[in-house]
Amino acid sequence: TDLERKTTTRVFTGLTLLDTSQATIGELCQIEHARTEHEQAIYTNIAFMQSIHARSYSSIFSTLCSSEEIDEAYRWAVGNDVLQQRVTTVLCEYESEDPLKRKIAATMLSSLLLYAGFYLPLYFASRGKMMNTADMIRLILRDKAIHGYYSGYKFQRGLELRSENDKKNLEKFTMNLLDTLYDLEVEYSGQIYEGFDFHDDVFDFVRYNANKALMNLGYPAKYSEEETHVSPEILAALSPAADENHDFFSGSGSSYIMGKSVETDDDDWDF
Repeated sequence: TDLERKTTTRVFTGLTLLDTSQATIGELCQIEHARTEHEQAIYTNIAFMQSIHARSYSSIFSTLCSSEEIDEAYRWAVGNDVLQQRVTTVLCEYESEDPLKRKIAATMLSSLLLYAGFYLPLYFASRGKMMNTADMIRLILRDKAIHGYYSGYKFQRGLELRSENDKKNLEKFTMNLLDTLYDLEVEYSGQIYEGFDFHDDVFDFVRYNANKALMNLGYPAKYSEEETHVSPEILAALSPAADENHDFFSGSGSSYIMGKSVETDDDDWDF
């Protein structure tokens, strides 16, 4: 339907904005506080992957939309105050002098903010729609799980070296940032999914991923099981181990496939 097309376009526009911000700022701002060259290389690699994700969303635009529709979606993104506030709230923390606050913000973006946008393609996939898109999203989800976990893990290791007072202040900061981002996610989800009948399940999904973000940071879950009861069909589509599509009619597969190398010989260069 027209509503589904418009919403899909706007969802992926929002995801593009978040991943672009994370690739160009969020991951790079953590490099200067890395303890080893290996850690620096990991952040650089994650930033590269974030850029690939942003470009992947654009491939959906070129399939579904005309140039005029894409331009309209970007104008909508620039003019949407809630969408912009989601990004600027995190970007402000990337300028913090405390490297652990940067890691908290990076974990929140990778583990919480992106997932409200992922709900729609997962919803469609559970109904046999846009299966190739679902395959792509599953690949991206595998990466996101690592990105959120890594920043959270490095936060926990850094926290071990802090004083008890610092630990209390950082926990308070984390909970306050989570509350702010959660409120923005609920408002954004209500806006972007206007006209659909799954708002309550989206809100459960947001809380579910808020708990995941806290777990990555080493904190206990905030929301109860009743508050995070996401539809089983969404969780099944969300799982990176979900059934993969390899037949012609349903999709292209959500596995990484290693290319086969073939040795060259002199005849290959005889043009």
